[in-house]
Amino acid sequence: MTVNFDNAATTFPKPETVRRAAAEAVRQLGGNAGRGGHSLAMKSSSAIYSARETVAAFFGAQPENTVFTLNCTYALNMAIQGIMNGGGHMIISCLEHNSVARPAAALASSGKISLSVAKVYPDDDQTVESFRRLIRKDTKAIACTLASNVTGQILPWKRIGKLCRDNNICFIADGAQACGVVEVKLSDGINILCTAGHKGLYGLTGTGILLSDGSYRIEPIIQGGTGTASTDLTQPLLLPEALESGTLNIPGIMSLKAGTEFVNGLGTEKIYRHETAVCSRFINELEKLPGVTVLRESSASYVPIVSFTIDGIPPETAAAKLSEAGYCLRAGYHCAALAHSCLGTENGTIRFAPSIFSRESDAAALAAEIKKMLRD
Repeated sequence: MTVNFDNAATTFPKPETVRRAAAEAVRQLGGNAGRGGHSLAMKSSSAIYSARETVAAFFGAQPENTVFTLNCTYALNMAIQGIMNGGGHMIISCLEHNSVARPAAALASSGKISLSVAKVYPDDDQTVESFRRLIRKDTKAIACTLASNVTGQILPWKRIGKLCRDNNICFIADGAQACGVVEVKLSDGINILCTAGHKGLYGLTGTGILLSDGSYRIEPIIQGGTGTASTDLTQPLLLPEALESGTLNIPGIMSLKAGTEFVNGLGTEKIYRHETAVCSRFINELEKLPGVTVLRESSASYVPIVSFTIDGIPPETAAAKLSEAGYCLRAGYHCAALAHSCLGTENGTIRFAPSIFSRESDAAALAAEIKKMLRD
């Protein structure tokens, strides 16, 4: 028996409709979308556009401003480097994944931009004020996660979006842990939304999305074949072609379309309610165990992720023992050094992340396995 509670990294299992869509794409969509006017290419192009329409509608975007990427990290790099290309000041939060923190830090260390880090508090008012205090005349963008991949804490992104609008600042949002679990729309004040296709949207790995509201031009950081203006050595400026150089992952994109339809059919409210119930059962069981610390604050809001530590047992050791018992959890720093520095978890944490397919009974059984580990 193997039970996956590492769905914050990638959801598994995938819905049957997702598996079928990927298989059907391999069987039927053999043309290279946008490359040629023959029937195979046209059929693939039509399928890709249909996927754009599905994903765009889910997030309140326009299909032409919906870009398919390799993953959320690629999307965030495109957005951050593309927006900050001409220099200026940027603000990120202290809970950022390395997919935001590293490109921002690289630009700052090379002298191309200046960078500030806003502290995130359990209280939303304090968090918004933390961002507000760092705004300068040359602040060009705020890039932050909608929900921490370490603790699941939800940032007040609608208020941060309003702060950006009021100050003519581009708001770049990392939706990897929020999209598909809670409702996220560009109308929340987000200018550029980047997210993973393989997490809360249940697509295959190797899928990501960048959605723009069209307010800010994103300078391409990758140039190449786009299927348009092929005689021009200058990269096209219009989306999505400007950011989609090279052959698209057609099976992955079709799986993402099917995953988005799966989530849309259930509704994010139902998904959030189910996964939160699984987390609550797990937390209730953990709170009975001596030496176990759950990293949550009563005044904050969370997506269904639970990070915890066990006194005297390194996170990697605990996760390895749990894996032997059939439970898959992530341990360590979760590619988020800033967050662990902010949280004071110098040795990392163990992360529990359910999906719509997870069961409360499995969460309780996992807690029983942790109790057994503490006795041994």
